[in-house]
Amino acid sequence: MLRVRCLRGGSRGAEAAHYIGSRLGRVFPGWVQRSFWSTQAATASQNTCAADDNKATSPVPKDCPVCSYNEWDPLEEVIVGRAENACVPPFSVEVKANTYEKYWGFYQKYGGQSFPKEHLKKAIAEIEEMCNILRREGVIVKRPDPIDWSVKYKTPDFHSTGMYAAMPRDILLVVGNEIIEAPMAWRARFFEYRAYRRIIKDYFNRGAKWTTAPKPTMADELYDQDYPICSVEDRHKLAAQGKFVTTEFEPCFDAADFIRAGRDIFVQRSQVTNYMGIEWMRRHLAPDYRVHIISFKDPNPMHIDATFNIIGPDLVLSNPDRPCHQIELFKKAGWTVIRPPVPLIPDDHPLWMSSKWLSMNVLMLDEKRVMVDANETSIQKMFENLGISTIKVNIRHANSLGGGFHCWTCDIRRRGTLQSYFD
Repeated sequence: MLRVRCLRGGSRGAEAAHYIGSRLGRVFPGWVQRSFWSTQAATASQNTCAADDNKATSPVPKDCPVCSYNEWDPLEEVIVGRAENACVPPFSVEVKANTYEKYWGFYQKYGGQSFPKEHLKKAIAEIEEMCNILRREGVIVKRPDPIDWSVKYKTPDFHSTGMYAAMPRDILLVVGNEIIEAPMAWRARFFEYRAYRRIIKDYFNRGAKWTTAPKPTMADELYDQDYPICSVEDRHKLAAQGKFVTTEFEPCFDAADFIRAGRDIFVQRSQVTNYMGIEWMRRHLAPDYRVHIISFKDPNPMHIDATFNIIGPDLVLSNPDRPCHQIELFKKAGWTVIRPPVPLIPDDHPLWMSSKWLSMNVLMLDEKRVMVDANETSIQKMFENLGISTIKVNIRHANSLGGGFHCWTCDIRRRGTLQSYFD
């Protein structure tokens, strides 16, 4: 039985716990300490927040438009993002910590302005075609509202411009019949929820649950203003020590750091998701769902789905460049772990906010159909060898804005029921 709240153990966990404790001062809540139990100790201990195996979950209302428990049940309705009016975020400390140094000049020059117009035009056309293909596959498609993201705004704690509504996976997490709005961690994304409110209000009026996580102030204290990154080597060292640009000043998380497998939801501590945010989610979803922290050898952890993408009831794609420290737990549970092939995207293609591993950032339409990049022939062959039909779509220019098919979508309704895949 997989029961752990945090699957990381050993020296890395101890260092991270010590680090968080030092940041929080003398107040050291029990949840932080629990987060770093070893797998064996957590399994042996009484788990007060795990789901009761015999507890029946309240059924989703029959006519509720929102119902999704995992990443692979048959897809019936989805939100697809928009590239219209997308703006380069200002080059603040949290943006610097989540982007590669070769693009820092781009952010310094264009922060607060539109992404290159011709590139955006091509990205918009690609996503429109993706929506058309989804409709032809029988999926209902909803789109966020277009907004002028160049508008400057100011709160009592910071000022910024906006970014986009391109990646609904980043801000919305569907668990059963509930839509959870993530608080986000980038100041440029503080008001991103506005683009989705029309859609969410409609779902709410039709019976869905709607929860907004605590909105962070995004004051200076949320960020390590002196976060010492100059190279990938720096990032490896800091990540191994459990040090991130976001502090534990207040809860923050992006929804894309969580990935669902029925009653078990897996999350990583990243540059945009802190332990307070994870703990908020754990308490909010208990006792019907179990939230587990997993970790990776990743110099720039931001969103889990180009590192660890669950594509079936016992099938997971695991990035060979960013191995999972707890992968044996999946293998022992009978899961098949697939190492996707090296991406084929050329080196000169701009990826301002992501890595080439968007090739594994796929969208499952059901267990036997997957939406995959038309240019990535190697991963197409991998899926076909697994008996999964590929729906090939070209979103190469849309990739540049920071996401693949999984990022560009948020599945609202999948035809399936709540199950436990780790009992």
